[in-house]
Amino acid sequence: MAASRNKKFLLFGFVLFFFLGLIYIFFNESGILKYLKLKQQLNTLNQKVEEVNVDNKKLQGDIDSLQNKVPAKIEKVAREKYNMIRKGEKTIKIIEK
Repeated sequence: MAASRNKKFLLFGFVLFFFLGLIYIFFNESGILKYLKLKQQLNTLNQKVEEVNVDNKKLQGDIDSLQNKVPAKIEKVAREKYNMIRKGEKTIKIIEK
C-alpha cells in the first residue's frame, strides 16, 4: 500500500515538475512567446527596410536624372512641384467642393 502511494506521489511530482517546466519555457523573459513576438517584429522591420530601399533607389534615380540635366525630368519637376508653365500656356485651377 505504501509503495503504491509512493509511486502515485512520485508520478504526481513528475507531472507537476513537467508542467511547471513547460510554463517556465513559454512565459519567462526569454521564452518561446517572447521569441515569436520578436521574430514577428523583425519580419515587419525587414519589410519596412525593403520598402525604404525601394524608395531610396527611386529617389536616387530622380537625383541622377536631375544632375544629368535630363530635360523631360526637369520639366516634370518644374510643372508638378513648382507649378511652372511654358510661355503661351494657361493654368486651369479646379476647385473641388
